[in-house]
Amino acid sequence: MKSFIAIFSLLFIGQLTIAQDLAFSDLDKSPLDVVMYRGADQTAIARIIYSRPAKRDRIVFGELIPYGQVWRTGANEATEITFYKDVTIEGEKVNAGSYSIYTIPNEDNWKFILNSQTTQWGTRYDDTKNVYEAEMDVTPSPETIENFSIRIIDQIDGGTIFMGWDDRIASVHFTVAD
Repeated sequence: MKSFIAIFSLLFIGQLTIAQDLAFSDLDKSPLDVVMYRGADQTAIARIIYSRPAKRDRIVFGELIPYGQVWRTGANEATEITFYKDVTIEGEKVNAGSYSIYTIPNEDNWKFILNSQTTQWGTRYDDTKNVYEAEMDVTPSPETIENFSIRIIDQIDGGTIFMGWDDRIASVHFTVAD
């Protein structure tokens, strides 16, 4: 019995030592977020995984994010969209699958880019893997948006992806293929 207690005590002390050495990181400065878009029957149509950088008293568009240059559309890893069904964007079919989203912000319009390379760090952009490009509408935000945000709003024939940060909201519409 004394041997059992001694062994148990050693195991317990060993676990305490491991627990003390195990340190979890703080919340990321640009936390990860997920947007899900489902059909009326709750079937998944699209999912976007992205990081949400903060404005933090900076001028975002034109300075932090230069006009006319490719942006990873978030922070950290490349923003990723998965279409679970074929969709159409501006009359062009986009096959079901996973893509990275990149954008090129300009003052009055943005370019929306789907890229076949996924799971890479966001700044590792390879334009030879672009599979789709479309113009995005840009409108002023009615209020300052502190953290970059993405939403998909349900429409009669599909959805509209809205991306908002600082003083801008960019959008692109898609329809779900039958």
